Amino acid sequence: MSVAGVGNAASADEPYLDPDARAASMTTGLLRRARQAQAAGRQVAAAATYERALEAAQAAWTTDAERATIAGELGLVELALGRHRDAATHLAQCLQHRGVISGWLRGQVDDGLQRATKRVATVYVTTNPPGAEVLIDEQALYPPEPVHEVFVEPGQHTARARLEGHEEAVSSFFAEAGLTHPVALKLRRLPERVARAPEAAPGAPLSAAPAAPPGSTFPLAELRIGGVALTTATVAAGTVFLLRSGVLRDDLAAQEAALRRGGGDPSACGAADAPPGCAEVRDTAEARDLFRELGVGTLVAGGVFAAVTAAAFLTDLSYLAREPARQGVRVVPVMTAERAGVFLQGTW
Repeated sequence: MSVAGVGNAASADEPYLDPDARAASMTTGLLRRARQAQAAGRQVAAAATYERALEAAQAAWTTDAERATIAGELGLVELALGRHRDAATHLAQCLQHRGVISGWLRGQVDDGLQRATKRVATVYVTTNPPGAEVLIDEQALYPPEPVHEVFVEPGQHTARARLEGHEEAVSSFFAEAGLTHPVALKLRRLPERVARAPEAAPGAPLSAAPAAPPGSTFPLAELRIGGVALTTATVAAGTVFLLRSGVLRDDLAAQEAALRRGGGDPSACGAADAPPGCAEVRDTAEARDLFRELGVGTLVAGGVFAAVTAAAFLTDLSYLAREPARQGVRVVPVMTAERAGVFLQGTW
């Protein structure tokens, strides 16, 4: 009886001993089975198992590298199955942590994302004010972000934003494959409920509420959302430039090594009578330096935009306005695997 009692108690307590360890073990097992199915050519089963592995990894105590690796391998399988929208979503998710994944996988994912985005449309959605719930074709986007990057199939789509205390904002757009579409949703604040005033005494004149003086509004919300979006885009672009510089640095090292194996001296490439292989080395070095300078400069600019945005959150700028703003300024960052930039639209 004592042995049985101890055995039952251990079995009852076992599920609560270390849930993180069990979840991590489940992730490892699912990932192994997904890779085995992919190696055997069972792509549909591999994709389904990769999806379960990614869900388990997100629920477990796993690293960014582990989750990014699973998302990248899942995206490559989906690309092979022709699921271009899902593939683009998971490949982009992987590249959010490109600095921690293996070089081989990074190259495969970069190439796969370029192929996938040619078959789908890329949509960048911003809301004003920020923090609203965003739905694309009634599918909610989580978690809330200053800028949502969404991949959709070509055709007609509807973007919707909802926020408590505001009117719902809706925008329809036609998406074309291989193109980028910025969508800005502005939600109007609902009027606050006014408590009923006590009835006036008979014969007492009714006084109208004083009208708000013209020029008392300033597009502070537009400035804030534009600053957040512009800062995000600038920092992202600077990161892309620095990553490109790092790739060129590795290429330069490989070229110099090849030149040495051929009996050349990379240090002599600056001379007038440089060996024939030096032209490629010089071009790579110049490109590396250019991208490094662009990256540093863009990140510095991002810091300036961040400071201005922070000041907008801490300062009331309504006194600067002389007339009501007729239209806000929309700033939407746009990034692909090859370039980064921003869309700016508004009235000045």
